[in-house]
Amino acid sequence: MRRAAFRPRLLNITWRNDPAEFTAWTDGRTGYPVVDAAMRQLNTCGWMHNRGRMITASFLTKDLLVNWRWGERYFMQHLIDGDPAANNGGWQWTAGSGADAAPFFRIFNPTLQALKFDPQGAYVRKWVPELALVPDEYIHEPWKMPLPLQRQANCRMGRDYPAPLVDHAAARQRALNAYGHIGD
Repeated sequence: MRRAAFRPRLLNITWRNDPAEFTAWTDGRTGYPVVDAAMRQLNTCGWMHNRGRMITASFLTKDLLVNWRWGERYFMQHLIDGDPAANNGGWQWTAGSGADAAPFFRIFNPTLQALKFDPQGAYVRKWVPELALVPDEYIHEPWKMPLPLQRQANCRMGRDYPAPLVDHAAARQRALNAYGHIGD
């Protein structure tokens, strides 16, 4: 079952599989600092903490609606501790398609995850240096930073750091719709 969803019901998700969004995810250029930090850590070190794996996997499968197999393959190509069973199980858990998976409606909010697990943004600042001077109150949502502060932090949205690829709330609803329209 390594190449297919364990739960047959979830074989028919209509994935968007946008190649440009997938590349932005792989490069750590999604506009969501914690996602970008984790992906840049993976690309640099070949490793990331399990929390980063869950956040990035949820973002890819739920926010971007990219097939979990794309992420599974990318992780196996880059993880120094890549294990086929653990990697497949983790991706299917996140996508909701595994044997003991998270329910399809569990969608990590990358901003809330970052606020909970990296409140001052130390992890983000380490791996996303263009955000190093961003004030703490905007480190996890730099797109909300007023233009004068962007200039002061040498971090203009859309120029020095990408604007978010998607609006999380809208992407969450889109994922719920995609998963909810699957017949039993």
